[in-house]
Amino acid sequence: MQAFKYLLCALALIGFAAIAKPIGSYPTIHLSELPDPLRSVWKELKPEMNQNSHCAAAFDSHSDGEKMAFRCSIHIKMSAEGERRAMRYCEERRAEKKIRMPCKLVEE
Repeated sequence: MQAFKYLLCALALIGFAAIAKPIGSYPTIHLSELPDPLRSVWKELKPEMNQNSHCAAAFDSHSDGEKMAFRCSIHIKMSAEGERRAMRYCEERRAEKKIRMPCKLVEE
């Protein structure tokens, strides 16, 4: 009976771990949701990117360039580090421009 309780608890923990959001994940935004100027910058940078490259964006306006932040980490060896750097660079630019929207990783 005691072994059954341990097995049940172990299965419950595995189930919760499977559906839990990983620690350190960042919010994302789809490429199609970006304002046209940011999407154009992304398309220009795309040929230089590899599978570990990441970009992050924040914007309060779809037309005012002063209310947009877009930063990328392109030449990187580890995907997680690329995410962290892109978010850090974006947050720095967002703070400079006083953009209210939080930075989000751009996904295709």
